[in-house]
Amino acid sequence: MELKEKLVSSFLAFENTVDVDAPVHDIRTQAIKVFEEKGFPSKKEEAWKYTSLNTILKHDYSVFPKEENALEFKDVKKYFLHDLDTYKIVFIDGRYSSHLSETTHDKIDVCLMSSALTKDKYKPVIENYFNKIAHKDGLSSLNTAFSQEGAYIYIPKNKLADKPIQIIHFSTGKESSQLLQPRNLIVVEENSHVQIIERHQSLTENPVLTNSVTEIFADKRAVVDYYKIQNDNQNASLIDNTYIDQQAQSLASVHTFAFGGNLTRNNLNFFQKGQGIDSVLNGITIIEGKQHVDHNTLVHHTEPNCESHQDYKGIFDEKATGVFNGKIIVNKEAQKTNAFQSNNNILLSDKATINSKPQLEIFADDVKCSHGCTIGQLDENALFYMRSRGIGEKEAKALMMYAFANNVLESVKIPQLKSRINKLIANKLNVDIGFDL
Repeated sequence: MELKEKLVSSFLAFENTVDVDAPVHDIRTQAIKVFEEKGFPSKKEEAWKYTSLNTILKHDYSVFPKEENALEFKDVKKYFLHDLDTYKIVFIDGRYSSHLSETTHDKIDVCLMSSALTKDKYKPVIENYFNKIAHKDGLSSLNTAFSQEGAYIYIPKNKLADKPIQIIHFSTGKESSQLLQPRNLIVVEENSHVQIIERHQSLTENPVLTNSVTEIFADKRAVVDYYKIQNDNQNASLIDNTYIDQQAQSLASVHTFAFGGNLTRNNLNFFQKGQGIDSVLNGITIIEGKQHVDHNTLVHHTEPNCESHQDYKGIFDEKATGVFNGKIIVNKEAQKTNAFQSNNNILLSDKATINSKPQLEIFADDVKCSHGCTIGQLDENALFYMRSRGIGEKEAKALMMYAFANNVLESVKIPQLKSRINKLIANKLNVDIGFDL
């Protein structure tokens, strides 16, 4: 049985395990119909032209974990930002781990999607926000149909989350192959602020496919800082669908650090719905082997006097493949828009590949918009200069690559996270060198 058929047939069994009287029952039922109609995307679709899912869809994925699995903190401590006090929402094979988590209902809600979808006290938020901005494409609809567990974060008006929030998904390999579909809902009301760090981490060599959907709502003058750490093993694949709704004078920034995994696809969509909005999309990709990372971004400007800034850097070695497909849309009414998009890449091998397609669709006449793309190799003259000063070849290349990506790191607002990313970069570049410059 093909995976699509298995998922459609599994939906009835899933519905029997959840509350059919929940507010999202009809939403799930409609979503599985959309998935049944559209299925998985293929390279025939323009947005998926350079990324094929055929290989990863051949596995006979387990849709529901057969048993609950526990992990000891000492065994997974290295995957946490453990030198910083944070709230934690931790899942093991798609199920909530209470002993690894630290949630709260004190002034803010940092808790579980399963509770929010079934308890009456969360009903107004679910009715107002759940599945309101997620696309009705095959993958997002598949996630919606099976939506049950994930992170629910609600920051009321005029509140500052007193510490960052970590969302971590572990897969243990108890199943021969596993499909995970976490669903996150994050609502940040007027004048509020939150910092979130998200990570998907496989602890097994068994194939794991994660199809994640996150909806983020930033109300007037809200500030949202979101960081994605993607440093998984070679048999884990991730399709990450993130949708962000911004109201007037809000600031939302998403940093994506893609260092590992088999196939990673990031669908990042910003919808600006007011004036004075700022959207920031930054990313660093460092991959090798046959790894594949695809960044697909959209920023839709609908009102005047707004900004968006995109800066994606990629370093590709061996037979790695990178894709950047970024689109900026400026409506006719969105005068005085400042929108900037940059995608710069270094190829360390003749067999590495980058497909870059920056796009602007501008219907206003009083705007400042630009996009650019560069693809090249390390500067041999600069490398020779550094080596002539006594710096080893490997260290010289690492320093040049670090300098290439450093401006993206400068905008990380959590010092402990910046230090962790520095160490991950050093590890990816295979050098023992101080990167806290």
